[in-house]
Amino acid sequence: MKTLIKNANIFQNGKFTPGEILIERKKIIKISRGMASSDYTANKVDKIIDAKGACVFPGFIDLHSHLRDPGQTYKEDIVTGTKAAAHGGFTAVCAMPNTEPITDNIASVEYIQLRAKDYGSAKVYVIGAITKQSAGEEIAEMATMKAGGIVAVSDDGKCVQNARLMLSCMKYASNFGLPVIIHPEDYSLAGKGQIHSGKVATKLGLSGIPGLAEEVIIARDIMLAESAGAKLHIAHISTARSIELVKNAKGKGLPVTCEVTPHHLVLNEEANLTFNTNTKMKPPLRSEEDRLACVQALQEGIIDCIATDHSPHADFEKEREFDLAPFGIIGLETAFPVLYKNLVQTEQIDLNRLIEALTIAPAKILNLPGGILAEGKTADLTIIDMEKETLFSAENILSKSKNTPWLNQWFPGRVMCTICDGKITYLDSENE
Repeated sequence: MKTLIKNANIFQNGKFTPGEILIERKKIIKISRGMASSDYTANKVDKIIDAKGACVFPGFIDLHSHLRDPGQTYKEDIVTGTKAAAHGGFTAVCAMPNTEPITDNIASVEYIQLRAKDYGSAKVYVIGAITKQSAGEEIAEMATMKAGGIVAVSDDGKCVQNARLMLSCMKYASNFGLPVIIHPEDYSLAGKGQIHSGKVATKLGLSGIPGLAEEVIIARDIMLAESAGAKLHIAHISTARSIELVKNAKGKGLPVTCEVTPHHLVLNEEANLTFNTNTKMKPPLRSEEDRLACVQALQEGIIDCIATDHSPHADFEKEREFDLAPFGIIGLETAFPVLYKNLVQTEQIDLNRLIEALTIAPAKILNLPGGILAEGKTADLTIIDMEKETLFSAENILSKSKNTPWLNQWFPGRVMCTICDGKITYLDSENE
């Protein structure tokens, strides 16, 4: 099977070049300028996709998604979650282990991998738990999970509080070359907080989560990782002081990386003023000073990449009192358009850095294939019409859940087509 993408604006090495891309099976076999129609015949092209001047980027890679499968498939499953990923231009996602049961053994790993292989619209890389049942008491079966193909370990929302145990976990993970991903939160400092501990929390009468709850764990785990010789990745960083800690660690040459979410780059604590539960997430939306620090750190490369923290919840879970609603929003379908509108079009970051943070940077962090658009590489790519707009309505969101603060809003940058391993995994209805 050969597929030709013609009339494309191909994004390579930070610039656009008009041309064509020829795909055979899973590989890009030719990128050229002005391929003649006779070449189509000579190459026996089976399918032609007319990009109509739209932009072709490497397929996006998300290091932090919650697919809820197994156990909470009323919120999301591997089928709908990867369809949402493809709709957002993602060709690969990393599945976090807070499923039911927890992904802490080889059987759970194999279930996710097999289901994704058979029914997925994107590649799914499995992240295993650090501790059994993510209970923070006993090291999980990292050796067998590693043999089964996990790419990292994390207890994600259940941050390991015991420093001695965390040190042992890091040493063990280091033996198998597994990066350790943390959701940094000191529970004694966070308490039962609902939003950022600041002026908005005081105004609304809601309990707050101080930035210190994040920063204390980051400082601790950087020191533990240095002692253990482990590779540390910090999920959804959100404060200026956290960024300073990472900057200092990198300055010492430590293998420390971090990610930021689209919502922490675009929104601040004032979004909570409406009591919209779709602005409730962990870590919480921080101050404007923290938001600006995240944007600057992303542009400078202190923050390595962007991850969605795609966290689907059913309507009945989010449509309740603010303090009873769960944390988290969906993000796979909104990530690129929201960031393109709010950061690139406002010249806060450049397009090259945005694409890097969604492609090659996450691939490097977990040593994943992909993130590059070049001859001989796997055909993972997304075609986006930067001029057309996308409406995020309940009707056109492919995730089972609709919990997003951008519901019923228009954004520039419409995904026309997503191709994963040479196969079309999403095609906009206007281009069918």
